[in-house]
Amino acid sequence: MSSEKKKQTVQTTGHAWDGDIQEFNNPLPNWWLWGFYATVVFAVIYWILFPTFPIGNTYTKGIMNDITYTTADGKEKTSHWTTRALLMKEMQEAREKQKPFIDKINKSSYKQIATSKEQSAFAYSAAKVLFADNCAGCHQTGGAGVMGMYPNLADDAWLWGGSYEQIEASISKGRKGSMPGFKTRLSNAELNQVSEYVLKLSGHKVNAAQAIKGKAIFEGTGGCAACHTSAGTGQFAMGSANLTDKIWTVANVPAAAAISDKRAAIRKVIASGINRDMPAWNGRLTDADIKMLSFYVHQLSGGK
Repeated sequence: MSSEKKKQTVQTTGHAWDGDIQEFNNPLPNWWLWGFYATVVFAVIYWILFPTFPIGNTYTKGIMNDITYTTADGKEKTSHWTTRALLMKEMQEAREKQKPFIDKINKSSYKQIATSKEQSAFAYSAAKVLFADNCAGCHQTGGAGVMGMYPNLADDAWLWGGSYEQIEASISKGRKGSMPGFKTRLSNAELNQVSEYVLKLSGHKVNAAQAIKGKAIFEGTGGCAACHTSAGTGQFAMGSANLTDKIWTVANVPAAAAISDKRAAIRKVIASGINRDMPAWNGRLTDADIKMLSFYVHQLSGGK
């Protein structure tokens, strides 16, 4: 007994190509259609509630409640609901919550901040954000700096002094670190001799005869001792580096394996000089911000 399969009839659009290729007209699934309709309804509601369409120099405002907030300079401002207005409102609320702590910081000495768990925790956490926003671009996230460009703030070796007050002065007023180049004032032989002596100051084994000649130039015709002192220990008042502590900020001596490479790194700095400029942050940051940053930077170096 034979059976015939019923052919399923599928609706087509009526279009045909090459005689037998046809375009089916399958309907979309209901779940997909209802999802699409839901997005349309959502869009219409959103257009009504929130600022949406640009119109000339303005835009549709929506019917959401206006947001009133106080700007950083103390002016009250009302805006239609936007994510920016919401952010400003939240920042205002955050400032109001922080105000009692900031007032305490302003009235306290650095010693009081350091000995108060509440104040030190607040100052450290607030300054960590300030450092990331304003300082880390040069001095890096952990304050390690960049060799040859930006000093390391975490090693407790300071060019301008590492007390709270000295750090605050550096941040507030900025610093200009410069050393003239000696390539036109000293001969090649003299540059090599001074480099040899600077290596000796930092504890390296050097050519003794060359170092003796370099010392005479360092303390005499070269004029190096006027800034770095005759002992090579530097001066905070001038921002001149200590050449005896084996900590280098410009000449990358630690990265050089051979003594000749170390000498060449020092010679290059002596010949070319140094010109570094850190901007003043007084006026860009509040007094409380600078105070908390000074505390934070002091702590980066171990608080010594």
